[in-house]
Parts: sequence; structure tokens; C-alpha cells
Amino acid sequence: MSRRITRINDEIKEQTAVLIRDLKDPRLNSFITVIRADTTQDLKYCKIYVSIMGTEEEKKESIEVLKNSSGFIKKQLAVKVNLRQTPNLIFLLDESLDHAMRIQEILDEIK
Repeated sequence: MSRRITRINDEIKEQTAVLIRDLKDPRLNSFITVIRADTTQDLKYCKIYVSIMGTEEEKKESIEVLKNSSGFIKKQLAVKVNLRQTPNLIFLLDESLDHAMRIQEILDEIK
């Protein structure tokens, strides 16, 4: 991955986290963390991986809200990140933290 794409990913990650915090939708879980952003080389798409604390229902609802708000977030991102073309945002749930916690529980049981 080029340095340019890495810098773009970092900037999109930071700015998206700020924009998600500013969303005023009551269905949105307040414990959302942007884990990483993966932008394609042609800057057409960006997968944004988020971790959401809560029940499965809260996670699904929060992802739906983010998907529905992706156009608004993209528009705000275009203002904050100076790119010729702002990528389309794809929000995905990152289960790696849940997986790590489950592994830790199993290890604790073994001890």
C-alpha cells in the first residue's frame, strides 16, 4: 500500500470518527469506535470498519443508521478532506474486539 493511500486512510478514519460522534440520531449507539479505513487505489470506495459495544440488535441498528447516513458523512468528509474525488463509504462491523475478548475469557477459564 502506498504512503499516499495510508495517509488518506488515516485522515478518513479520524474525520469519520468525528462526524459519527456529531450525528444526532437517537438510534445510534454512543459506543462506536472507528477501527480502520481501507480505501481502494482508485479512491472510489472506502470500507470503514467500526466496533460497536452493545447487544446484537443495537449493533445491527447502528450499522443501518451509519449506512443510511453515508451520503451525509461523505458530503461532510469532502469538505474536511481535500480530495478530488471523495470515496463512497461502506460501513462494516468489526468483530475483532469481541473475538479478542472471547479468546481472553477462554484463556482465563483455562487458568
